[in-house]
Amino acid sequence: MRILGVDFGDSRTGYAVSDPLGFGVTTLPACKEKGMAKVADHTAALAKEKEVSLIVLGYPKNMNGTVGPRGEKTKAFAELLKERISVEIKLWDERLTTVSAHLLMNETNVRGKKRKESVDSISAAYLLQSYLDSVK
Repeated sequence: MRILGVDFGDSRTGYAVSDPLGFGVTTLPACKEKGMAKVADHTAALAKEKEVSLIVLGYPKNMNGTVGPRGEKTKAFAELLKERISVEIKLWDERLTTVSAHLLMNETNVRGKKRKESVDSISAAYLLQSYLDSVK
């Protein structure tokens, strides 16, 4: 069963997909579409293409565990996505995934445009791997 990890954002939305056994994660190209409906369309098409049985959507929370405006926007995105695809969508705490992605890119000396284009999909990979680790 493949699982799609999604790091929803205003400028770019990052994606990662698990292998069929749920051990490893591969990043996919980020979506640069603007507008929640267009991103939901793209995400639904990608989920169908990759034949996923679950979508793990990064759910941004504040460090104290409360949900702010970004979290509410993510919930709205999840509702739009549910209208487009009949795959289960699980909201998953994504605190510090972007920080982890930036740290990894610092260690591997990724800079400039490549860094900007990669950070969201790497964040999606971190959140998906976190989910996979929790269910093992």
